[in-house]
Amino acid sequence: MKSIVALGVVVTALWSGVAGAEKARDTPFIQEYHEPYPVSGVSEANDVRAIAVDSGGTVYTATRVGAYRLVGATWHQIPGVVEGECFDVLATEDAIWVAAWSGVYRVRNGAGERAGELTVPVSVLASGPEGVVAMGPDGAWTFNGETWKAMEADWSRNFKDLLALPNGDLWMGTWTGLYHQSDATGLRRYFEPEEITSGAVNGLAVAPNGQLWVGCWGGITVLENGACVRQITTADGLPYWDVRCMAFAPDGTLWAGTREGIGRYRDDEAWVTQNNGSKWSLRHSKRWLLDDEVRDIAFDADGTAWIATAKGVSAIKRKTMTLAEKAAHYQTILEQRHVRPPGFVEKCLFARPNDFSEWSPRDDDNDGEYTALYLMMEAFRYQVTRNPEAKANATRAFEAISFLHEVAGNTGFFARTVVPTSWTHKHDPNTTFTEEEVAARRVRDPRFRYVERRWRPTDDGKWLWKGDTSSDEVNGHFMGFYWFHELVADEAQKAQIADLITTLTDYIMENGYTFVDPETGRYTRWGVWSEEIFQENHDWWVESIINRFEVLAYLRIAYHVSGDEKYMRAHRRFIEKHGYGEYLRRPKAHRISEQSRIDDGMVYELGPILYQLETDPALRALLLEGLTWVYEFVEEDQSPYFNFSMALCGGAETRLEESMAFLRDQPLDLRQWVVDNSVREDITLVRRPMQDALQTSRMVPPSERGVMRWDKNPWEYISGDFAHPDGLLESSGVFWLMPYWLGRYMGVIEGP
Repeated sequence: MKSIVALGVVVTALWSGVAGAEKARDTPFIQEYHEPYPVSGVSEANDVRAIAVDSGGTVYTATRVGAYRLVGATWHQIPGVVEGECFDVLATEDAIWVAAWSGVYRVRNGAGERAGELTVPVSVLASGPEGVVAMGPDGAWTFNGETWKAMEADWSRNFKDLLALPNGDLWMGTWTGLYHQSDATGLRRYFEPEEITSGAVNGLAVAPNGQLWVGCWGGITVLENGACVRQITTADGLPYWDVRCMAFAPDGTLWAGTREGIGRYRDDEAWVTQNNGSKWSLRHSKRWLLDDEVRDIAFDADGTAWIATAKGVSAIKRKTMTLAEKAAHYQTILEQRHVRPPGFVEKCLFARPNDFSEWSPRDDDNDGEYTALYLMMEAFRYQVTRNPEAKANATRAFEAISFLHEVAGNTGFFARTVVPTSWTHKHDPNTTFTEEEVAARRVRDPRFRYVERRWRPTDDGKWLWKGDTSSDEVNGHFMGFYWFHELVADEAQKAQIADLITTLTDYIMENGYTFVDPETGRYTRWGVWSEEIFQENHDWWVESIINRFEVLAYLRIAYHVSGDEKYMRAHRRFIEKHGYGEYLRRPKAHRISEQSRIDDGMVYELGPILYQLETDPALRALLLEGLTWVYEFVEEDQSPYFNFSMALCGGAETRLEESMAFLRDQPLDLRQWVVDNSVREDITLVRRPMQDALQTSRMVPPSERGVMRWDKNPWEYISGDFAHPDGLLESSGVFWLMPYWLGRYMGVIEGP
């Protein structure tokens, strides 16, 4: 059996020659994650108006139906505080104070009592040098511990927030302006446009440098020594115009709650780098918040942000991790919930929101391809760590993909996927069409192939296997078998791979470079690599380009594992007779109406392999030109997969900083929450780089968009699983783990 130079040697030689090669240290970083704290059984209690944390870390809320205290993960209504509408909650050194419809209540030792004789509604509370300050529609008062003293109140009574400073100054946010009461200067109202962003003031916060930040309808005003020094609007990066509340975190980051999530602001280089060049980041969607309408924010000593929303309390917590620890986190999730017999790796579906105790696996048309990406990931991990678990996992995936050939008879054709016959739910089940429906489909798509029996039983009755197998599945098999052959397989397994690949390649060649489904006797919907069909049928124009590139890779891989010259003769015939060198130089359709991240993904599934194997300098130069050209379409995607794959082919750079930023910023939560960025005002919606969907004008960080694979468009303004908006569908995490272990294998990411 012939073989080209061992892959590890080739990679090392290529990588050592890259100009300006960098390595990233796996230094610890702060990983944020969300924990929801809804009140169970009392839906009105999730209408949270305000939140506070005492010095011991206990969390308190003011809600529509009373005041609550969090014990462990359970909310308890505070006895002694009036039931019904509560509007604000304040933590002082010796007590918790609740502003309610019937006055103010003081909570000590877990129980409340009325504070003094005040019996009118109170909107806002603050703690000043003279005691607690309370304001509402009937006036303003200070409490000395025993009695309330009325204040002269020549200001609006439509209170939204209140600050009492150590010097006794009061700042009052109302919907008719901002008021400042000072013993030294008296009362001043801020209302004019040059003084404040708008007269509807909702939130107040004092920055670490002493500046007062004022959140309004329309944006934020910054005051210093009583004078406006800055106004921040959506034109300055604020994600949403309607600021409802504000607080500064212990690390100095501003958190601005809005009707559409929390905008966070910091002006330092590391922060801006992590947020793709923006001083603002956004926490929105159910991935981060029980509801995007944010009413109040408080921080505990650990830096956890406790957030009052319209549908409960969310905690955005922080912990220090390394990428290696993050990889272990994803690996655990993957192995626990995402590997189904006989070894396929795909999504899973939870039975109930926020309950990880019960789930069911889900099949996909591309189970073989996605499992091959997992196999590739584990092959890299095995090469880096020599962990026998990684080798066992890669072997299990290899055997699962091989099983797709076995169930179809080992003739060269193979199944898309298999599921047990007991499954009642399957993606894309068998469907019977009328002649009229078939005609209508063919009018919309002349290449439509009607396959009534897509799912077929195995002879032993244990499995159903799915036909009409696509070209991207074929790509996945070649890719997975190749990497297993190079990085994991023993001699017996290499012989098995050679047999699988040559049988598959022969089948394609013998059927005129098409993939014929034995059920129908016709080539499948996407399984065509025939130059004759491409020439005769103009409806194959878009796919014909990438498919021509694919067939060159198939033949080159078949020759590599078998040494059979017939594959090289066929390869040269496509190059010399049909001019396929052009499809190395431009391997995909590229007009805006033709662009697809699916094609980009397929180019980089096979391109690095083809580049490793090609020994003809002229063809290799054409291929490098083509891969570099394709990379121009994806280089702004913040994709470590595309970045590292291009570097594997001798690309000029890895865009290592942004690759690391992606790997660090990607949330730990892999559920496919719907994330809608159309509400944001710091970006615009455009029709590029694809024409088929509205997309964001700049690439937002992964924590601000949905979980996705690299064959999807990361620029889409809305993403996620729309069928299960409560986060029931979970990704396997291979999209993160595979480029991470590729980076480790290439040596661009150092170990912990």
